[in-house]
Amino acid sequence: MSPLRGSLEPLAWESQFFGISSAIVRFSDNAPELTLADFLPWQRLQAKIPAGCADLLDALQQSGFQLVEGEVDLTIAVGLHRATEADRATAQDIPALRQMAALAFAQSRFRSPWYAMEDSGRFYAQWVENAVKGTFDHECLVFRDPDGAIQAFVSLRQLNDSEARIGLLAGRGMGDKLMQAALNWAQQRQLSILRVATQMGNTAALKRYIASGANVDATAYWLYR
Repeated sequence: MSPLRGSLEPLAWESQFFGISSAIVRFSDNAPELTLADFLPWQRLQAKIPAGCADLLDALQQSGFQLVEGEVDLTIAVGLHRATEADRATAQDIPALRQMAALAFAQSRFRSPWYAMEDSGRFYAQWVENAVKGTFDHECLVFRDPDGAIQAFVSLRQLNDSEARIGLLAGRGMGDKLMQAALNWAQQRQLSILRVATQMGNTAALKRYIASGANVDATAYWLYR
């Protein structure tokens, strides 16, 4: 079995939010070998590895890590896209958006038994609030019904001069509109690539992204200890 080489990077925000001392493994072939003594001080350790690294997967499982979920990262080329009727979310939308996010993302990798039953929804409720405020994600776009109630939302973050990433996307039956809004947002900023990630088991999201022109860029596994 290959040794685990790397370092443990504290996850300060997650530690505070969940009340669980947490760190993530940063792998490096040039780093010292990690031992059980390195792991013991932490209540929760996370590791994300390429899905093709079977040796690393085996080594992590031998060290007490358990598979949590698979993740697919996709990229979409930003071309010319039609304008949409999406609005920029405001502070008044936060309560409704928090409720929507909590329901839509109740079964993420922050689910039970690794975290408290309500923690996944609470985490993504905070994520969408931060997006509205422009922290972490830079903006949240929403679609409304004729009465002004929010039907769907998508949060977006510009990564660099050429790329952006979709953070959260939710709204039953609104996938095409949400993707068009996200691509239009990237187009307006003269970006060339839009990135998005989803769970391997979320075939509905995968089909939507591929129908919108996305290509699979990478696959990965999340493991916890």
